[in-house]
Amino acid sequence: MAEGYAALESVRHREIICNGYSVVLQFNPRRVVSTAASVDEESLRRRPCFLCVENLPEKQQGIRYADNFLILCNPAPIFARHFTISSVDHIPQELDRSIPIFLSLAEDLAPQYSVFYNGPRCGASAPDHLHFQACPTGAIPVELAAADGERRVLRKKTGSAALFTLREFGRQALVLESEDKVILASLLSSILAHLAKLSSSSEEPMVNALCSYSRGQWRAILFPRTKHRPSFFFRQGEEQIMISPALVDMGGLIVTPMERDFERVDAAMVQEIFNEVSVTEETLAQVTRAL
Repeated sequence: MAEGYAALESVRHREIICNGYSVVLQFNPRRVVSTAASVDEESLRRRPCFLCVENLPEKQQGIRYADNFLILCNPAPIFARHFTISSVDHIPQELDRSIPIFLSLAEDLAPQYSVFYNGPRCGASAPDHLHFQACPTGAIPVELAAADGERRVLRKKTGSAALFTLREFGRQALVLESEDKVILASLLSSILAHLAKLSSSSEEPMVNALCSYSRGQWRAILFPRTKHRPSFFFRQGEEQIMISPALVDMGGLIVTPMERDFERVDAAMVQEIFNEVSVTEETLAQVTRAL
């Protein structure tokens, strides 16, 4: 972990201006293990789960949370403070049954931290073990966009909850706000159910989620997905671009563990990646109409 944080001192950043929005690239070589992780069923069966308590490094300490979670320092950090919050039980990564703990974490870690979730098929490097992550509030660019009145488009307001989308953002996002934890949890669950129907899959719909809490209100940001990795990722040799979008990347901080990718990715490539992995605007419209 000390090596991981020392390495953060030398990471490089580069802003890319796209059509109506911008993203930041982060060159972070230590993230190559997560970016390139094999998450197919056979690979998961062969390796010991690195989030199970018995497999944690001997010196790793954690803070117990809500009886059945551990707050752990992430040994390959993207941020100056980066935590993994993992279940003490080896249960699958699944947001729907974990929404209450997701919202509680956001409330309890506020105002310093926001909490995020990567679905088992779109970014989680341990899809077989339930976990969340936490980072400093505001460190992921989408948090600023979600609060920008010029970018927010109100799609639905029901009682104490409001649902927004973001204009000229390059990928599809849903922003939910409420002062009522029960109402927000119900709304999140409904959105996941509608996404599951549209995907015609028995598995959890592909989604990345970010949640923060401020001044008595929760804000949850969802990125519904269609693919785990863009076609760039699977190309051979010099044509490969090793970007595997998870919540942080979808949120506008794109991690590149390879220096050549950091130097050559441009606005057109960023938009192509988002176009490949994000749902369409029509899909998002179907979900909001169905609520």
